[in-house]
Amino acid sequence: MSEKQQTTIDDLVASLAGEVDSPDDLSAAVAKLKKLALERMLQAEMTEHLGYEKHAKEGFDGGNSRNGSSPKTVLMDTGAIELDVPRDRAGSFDPQVVKKGQRRLQGFDDKLISLYARGLSVREIQAHLQEIYGIEVSPALISKVTDQVLDAVREWQKRTLDRVYPIVYLDGFVVKVRKEGVVRNRTIYVALGVNMRGRKEVLGLWVADTEGAKFWLHVINDLKNRGVEDILIASVDGLKGFPEAIEATFPRAIVQTCIVHMVRHSTNLVSWKNKREMASDLKAIYRAGTEDEAVQALATFREKWDAQYPTIGRSWETNWQRVRPFFEFGPEIRRAIYTTNAIEALNRQLRKITKTRGAFPSDDAVFKLLWLAIDRASQKWTYTKQAWDQTIQQLSIHFGDRLPLEDYANHR
Repeated sequence: MSEKQQTTIDDLVASLAGEVDSPDDLSAAVAKLKKLALERMLQAEMTEHLGYEKHAKEGFDGGNSRNGSSPKTVLMDTGAIELDVPRDRAGSFDPQVVKKGQRRLQGFDDKLISLYARGLSVREIQAHLQEIYGIEVSPALISKVTDQVLDAVREWQKRTLDRVYPIVYLDGFVVKVRKEGVVRNRTIYVALGVNMRGRKEVLGLWVADTEGAKFWLHVINDLKNRGVEDILIASVDGLKGFPEAIEATFPRAIVQTCIVHMVRHSTNLVSWKNKREMASDLKAIYRAGTEDEAVQALATFREKWDAQYPTIGRSWETNWQRVRPFFEFGPEIRRAIYTTNAIEALNRQLRKITKTRGAFPSDDAVFKLLWLAIDRASQKWTYTKQAWDQTIQQLSIHFGDRLPLEDYANHR
């Protein structure tokens, strides 16, 4: 940048700064600066198109020349700006900074999508833009902009996955979707994997009216078709049909019922005065050092509580095949599969942005919002390297050559 250009910019900034006495004045000054910058770039494009500077004698020789300007309103992330777009007599000028027919500049679409990702409805976004920026935007435009996300959602849903996931959690929640004029409950299922680097990764989203073995087989086959060759441990909240589906596709996978889910289900059946005492007695079962000790603790529990709450001990006994793998592992792996808190925390965030909606107009509208929320949430996910190093060591002892340690080593 030349010294003259720098002086001109400094003078312009100083002039604008002299007009600023409040935050509103600052916004107006920024808008004016953007307008000046865009119009200067448009004039530079016109000069490049014609081949001579404004007022140069070449423009008086009967060839193509400047022909005034046309007003145009464009939307930016900071508001609407009125531009004077230069014209040429031949009508051949094709600007690139603000293209013909373009009404939204870079940043505006990102602003809309960011607001949508925070759970605001189309109408709420419309009101927000009107109140904060004085921009009138139609609901149709907002929907059109946010629909751009659907292509990314589809690519994400069919992307290639890692060949091995040490741990996979699966959980679901209900949203309301309007179909053929009727509002129906639709269950959204989320699969969350922990990859070989110890990082959480949402593997996919699926929607169903009801769950069952056939539906879960579709989900698991989808994971397999996208490159998953093995799942070591699947932690589930007692979802019907899921254990059978995963074992049919990944026969060596260990399906572990979430211990917290079992405890929560048990204490839900108990009067408040007995909850604390029973929770303490249940702790003796799942904190046992070995399966034999856990079986003995369960027997002791039943002797004490079966007369008053016979269904609780029976439930643990019925589900024991899905509980017992827990006792095969050391404390590092137990901490990882003890609860499905990782996916429950994610689902709490997803529920938070969907609960204010009366009903979604389509499944696509649900996926669009959830994908944006997952994308935002995953940017904050972290992991503790030391804890994962210890977990990997335990997993390698238990699963041997099923664990691709080279994938872990390559990303340390």
